[in-house]
Amino acid sequence: MSEALVPRQSDSAPAVYDPATLAVLHAMEEAAEKHLDAIRPHNTKRGYANDWALWEEFHGWLAERTGQPLPLTAVTKGTLVGFVVWLDTIKLAAPNSIDRRITGVTVTARGRGVEVPKDATVAARQALKPLKMDPERQARGRGKAAAVTPAQLQQMSAAAAAGLTGLRDRALWLMAFGIAGRSAEVAALRADGITLVSKGLDVDVPPVKGRPPRSVVVAYGKNPDTCPVRAWSTWRAAAGLTAGPAFLPIDVWGNVGGRGLSPEACREIIARNAERAGLTVRLTGHSMRAGFITASRVAGKREEKIRAQSGHADNSPAFWGYIREADKWTDAASEDIGL
Repeated sequence: MSEALVPRQSDSAPAVYDPATLAVLHAMEEAAEKHLDAIRPHNTKRGYANDWALWEEFHGWLAERTGQPLPLTAVTKGTLVGFVVWLDTIKLAAPNSIDRRITGVTVTARGRGVEVPKDATVAARQALKPLKMDPERQARGRGKAAAVTPAQLQQMSAAAAAGLTGLRDRALWLMAFGIAGRSAEVAALRADGITLVSKGLDVDVPPVKGRPPRSVVVAYGKNPDTCPVRAWSTWRAAAGLTAGPAFLPIDVWGNVGGRGLSPEACREIIARNAERAGLTVRLTGHSMRAGFITASRVAGKREEKIRAQSGHADNSPAFWGYIREADKWTDAASEDIGL
């Protein structure tokens, strides 16, 4: 066999190929990638695209906290294990879903010419292994988000952190509840789009992800600890907000940043504060939206009023699912039937 194709190697030096051999190997790599892409099912390609979008979101989240954005091509042992932890603790993804995400990111990265070290994928799956042994984590994604209750909001309020961070967090989750907002909508709120009026707040909810904007009202609450109006007014005054994003990051020294929180950061704040309050259910960003619809319906509010607040379409299956859940004990079929 030609020595040109079997280069001399030592324990310390990597293989060195001549230019002609490198050109052939490179061409074969490209041909292999094109062939694999051609036979890859459409659903798999779409899944890989979603995996890469999450990788991009993870890098944005990481940059928010470190102040140093990393290139998406930095698929290393550290970033890939960090991605696993982020998917588990922040996105609350099921272990099997995380496993697929690892594959999607590595395949996509390699398709873009990135050399992903083997020890990176091995370490990522080592980090994933104990998660697969946890029944609670395995059950993730098998049901809709838990709807927060007013009593749970009171628990969260009582357990909120002291200082500026606590004021922001309380205002954020109560505003999310009050507008029945998605995390992306809460993140997009602007201080100059929230107006204090005699009965509460006029709130302009910006358009996100192709959804139209809407204007909603948030009334004063009877309980000062869970009143969205008081919570917002207190946070706004403490942070000196007049315009710009409604909710901002706060560093460990108590300094308020100028760039608005991401939707992921809003979800993280809700989940972290629910855990801090010792709630027995795991809350997500969507829990505030589900909780508002349920609580409003239980209080006897009309369907069209609730839909106007949440922005659901008239025929939304999700909306009517919340309504059925709220109504199940109203005039129950098994109630007062002579038993």
